Amino acid sequence: MAAPATPLPGDRAFFGHPAGLGWLAFCELWERFSYYGMQALLVLYLSNYLFLPEHIGQVAGIETLRAFIEGVTGPRSPQQLASVVFGLYAGLVYLTPLFGGLLADRWLGRTKTVVMGASLMALGHFLMAFEASFLAALACLLVGVGCFKGNIAAQVGALYAPGDKRRASAFQIFMLAVQIAVILAPIVCGTLGEKVAWHWGFGAAGVGMLIGLVVYLLGRRWLPAEAARGAAAKAELAGQARPRMSRQELARLLLLIALIPVLVLSVVGNQQYNNAFPLWSQRHMDLVLLGWQVPVTWLQAVDAFFSTATMVASLAFWRWWSTRRREPDEITKMALGCLVSAAAPALLILAAGHIAATGEKVSFAWTVGYTLLNNLGFANIMPVGLALYSRAAPRRLEGLLIGIYYLHLFVGNSFVGWLAGLLDELPGGQFWALHAALVAAAGLLLLMVKLLFGKVLAPDDAAA
Repeated sequence: MAAPATPLPGDRAFFGHPAGLGWLAFCELWERFSYYGMQALLVLYLSNYLFLPEHIGQVAGIETLRAFIEGVTGPRSPQQLASVVFGLYAGLVYLTPLFGGLLADRWLGRTKTVVMGASLMALGHFLMAFEASFLAALACLLVGVGCFKGNIAAQVGALYAPGDKRRASAFQIFMLAVQIAVILAPIVCGTLGEKVAWHWGFGAAGVGMLIGLVVYLLGRRWLPAEAARGAAAKAELAGQARPRMSRQELARLLLLIALIPVLVLSVVGNQQYNNAFPLWSQRHMDLVLLGWQVPVTWLQAVDAFFSTATMVASLAFWRWWSTRRREPDEITKMALGCLVSAAAPALLILAAGHIAATGEKVSFAWTVGYTLLNNLGFANIMPVGLALYSRAAPRRLEGLLIGIYYLHLFVGNSFVGWLAGLLDELPGGQFWALHAALVAAAGLLLLMVKLLFGKVLAPDDAAA
């Protein structure tokens, strides 16, 4: 296979962006289709089937994992064990990119690492078809996404010069492809899994991953050129002074690492939509339409629809804003996003109060309200954070720093898995109020970071 070519500086073939962005976004669409298709089913599959007493014994190695979890948390019911395992998986997929970034930066390069990751993920999805290989399937998925996720995001960033103002919108376009996948995945994989058989849904996710791999291979010529590594890097630097991090780069690196706990708080409301919210909806929401029970997984398609619409709206708004006023920096956008997103779990406090007062199920309208408020804010958290970490990364550490960025989703999803266990212990109003407070606190802390350290994270004055 031919090596990736260096993108032309004036390349604007894809809606004003380099052609490589289109290929990477389309590949990410299919990878996220596979991921969210599996994720839409996972907590329901575990709590409603695999972790029930009559089935859990078929899973190879599950007793060891259960003993480890219960050694930390105490005895867990099937629902609680399902939420913890889901949270660990959803968290670990954002820890492994740290090692995938190191693997690419030091040894294999991003392209080979992404191809290896996509292959492992496809294998993992197909292994989900067998109950005995459930933990082996998760292991393949975790290693695969670690090789894939951070490196493909780093390739998006590498399409742009450090001062190119298109970078933030590029990551929003990249995330828009993700939202399209999240609309399709619950409808296709969720319907197959809930209405036909669980394993059909997981199999559809595997097919999606194979399509993503083919797309990536077809688009290699438009991807950024690989940086020299190993002996080649040493030869390139022979006779030159060894590049070192400047004080400004070191300060940025330390500050971005210190931001991880704040980012953890910023995602708990959004990530809970895939864990506690479907379980809460299964119990408390009227999902019967014309006598037909709507699959719970379809709620994630509703979320994805609003997420896509709000991402487009955010892109259009900031483009309009930049023609009239100075566009805010990434930290400010993220802080504002957190404050808006906090209103989503706050809204469910009212729904929980209605349930407690009447004993009746709530309507589907509450899902619409939750997703609209959450995604209005989240459109300016996740993709803008990616743009920030990509821009601020020291030279030759881009893949590693993207992996560090994803650490907040590792810790956040693990934390969300623990929080979801409180669904059986706290009244609904208190449960959602806790989430609203955590997300709002993240917004306030980011505003403090802007006030105290805004100059450290300010963009370089490089030309676009």
